[in-house]
Amino acid sequence: MNGPVFGHVGTARPGDLFESRLELSLRRQHRPRQAGICATRKEGAESIVLSDKYEDDEVHDDFILYTGHGGRHQETGKQVADQILTDSNLGLARSEVTGLPVRVYRKVRIPAGTQAFRYEGLFRMTSHQHTVGKSGFKVFRFRLEPVIESNRVAPLPYATPELFDNATPSAAEAAPRYEVTTSRLIRDTSVTRQVKTLYKYQCQVCGIRLEAPAGFYAEAAHIKPLGAPHNGSDILENILCLCPNHHVLFDLGSFAIAEDFTLIGLPGKLNQKPQHQIGTEFLKYQQLKIHLKSASSSLEQ
Repeated sequence: MNGPVFGHVGTARPGDLFESRLELSLRRQHRPRQAGICATRKEGAESIVLSDKYEDDEVHDDFILYTGHGGRHQETGKQVADQILTDSNLGLARSEVTGLPVRVYRKVRIPAGTQAFRYEGLFRMTSHQHTVGKSGFKVFRFRLEPVIESNRVAPLPYATPELFDNATPSAAEAAPRYEVTTSRLIRDTSVTRQVKTLYKYQCQVCGIRLEAPAGFYAEAAHIKPLGAPHNGSDILENILCLCPNHHVLFDLGSFAIAEDFTLIGLPGKLNQKPQHQIGTEFLKYQQLKIHLKSASSSLEQ
């Protein structure tokens, strides 16, 4: 087992404790002994470690906002420069494209008063944001959501503190096969139906209209995404009518739209109906915080 593993390693399961970063590395749970991200820009991230050093990290009941790499002072750990899309950050962004699971470990205090690293389980990268952090510098924040495995009787998004009592480190073995189901939520509300009807189900980028046996098909794409960390609005000014391909590319930051509606990263101009007053503030948000300007060229190297 020399290459990356995207999934559980050995018999380790959520709630297992590891005494140190060295043990995580030796058991190949998280291979780097210092870096918090184990990733390559071509294959994506196989594991990350959450610690208390990143002020912009957020851990919620059903998702994690994980801060990218770079720009921190080596001695103080404070953010002193902007983060850029390279190395580990590009690997994290790649995981959003591949959909491969990411192992998450978290630094915790155990009842004895010492520190340990707890395996939180498998997560998938669902979105990203390039925004100004608490220290005033731009950081990447990646949203991870827990993978619910079909063979788990009572799915838990995180390992609960009660598991400290019986959690034991696991020996490294070949990763077992398991089944994972992922899905994209396509909201069908009155406002999304409105934008599709307005454009007669034609993509505003390429003009293609998909026809299925049950009728025409298009997707409503929110320019400023709904939900944390973006918290966009579900209003017509924040929605585009796109084909599935351009919807995915737009969400992943492959292209953006300028305020004059010319496309950034693609040739051409967005088709806009006079009745559809697109909010330029939403376009600017997507351009500044989601558009990944150098991703394609970096992956080709």
